[in-house]
Amino acid sequence: MNIKSLIAFLFLATTIMLTSCRDEDRMEMKNIEKAKRLIEALETGDSKALRYVSDDTYIQHNLAFPSGKEAIEPLFTDSPTGFTTTTHRVFADDDIVVMHNSYGGTWNNSVPQVAFDIFRFEKGKIVEHWDNLQDEVPLSETASGRSMVDGPTEISDLDNTAANKQLVTDFVNTVLLGGDASNITDYVSTTEYAQHNPGVADGLDGLGAALEYFATNGLLLQYDELHYVYADGNFVLTISEGFFLDNQHVAYYDLFRVDNGKIVEHWDVIQNIPPESEWQNSNGKF
Repeated sequence: MNIKSLIAFLFLATTIMLTSCRDEDRMEMKNIEKAKRLIEALETGDSKALRYVSDDTYIQHNLAFPSGKEAIEPLFTDSPTGFTTTTHRVFADDDIVVMHNSYGGTWNNSVPQVAFDIFRFEKGKIVEHWDNLQDEVPLSETASGRSMVDGPTEISDLDNTAANKQLVTDFVNTVLLGGDASNITDYVSTTEYAQHNPGVADGLDGLGAALEYFATNGLLLQYDELHYVYADGNFVLTISEGFFLDNQHVAYYDLFRVDNGKIVEHWDVIQNIPPESEWQNSNGKF
């Protein structure tokens, strides 16, 4: 190759490389990845993650924060925050991204929490956020010997997303809201039901024992309204409102794993809803 040909080749290669980089910069990152970057930035403080949040609209349903992007900007200072974040499960249902996370380090006065974070996207930007948080119960203290976050993470059964979503919706409406457990085996597997609620043992027997304990002791496990259902393949999240224990007004976030047309695993986060006089925004929990 003569010198002119070599120069031409190097020029062409450089042009292709630069064009490729510009194309990569222009590629639209998936909503799931944007949501993950934002959660990770709660640990790193990376302010660049804020570019995934809309400047014009950011509707906040965490009642401890005002609405608007400016309310969360102080969390992202480009320095480590002392928080730790772990995403255990994440999936998308249309413009909604569902995340099953845990937070530690200096978060919550150094009391670890398990959370569900829900982000709604419009035109590639986060415009709305819901969450539910609960203090994590140590593995050694759970009734099933399972943690609040362990278990399968892989999304599968994508062709049955609609059917799985309907199954779980019917279970919540019939059994949890309707109080009719006579046909519970139509929804829940009799051979495999892994439980991650720290106070409930595995299997239908474990669920039955927990319900009996609540009834005997005059405690509430009351579902009054199903607000949202999101699904992707074998995972279905329901968001409900009701009352718990000694008449505490709560939000129930329940994540179900479905296999062969039956519910085989359950995770949840239950959080008290404060009185409206304490809300930092007017958007409500749901």
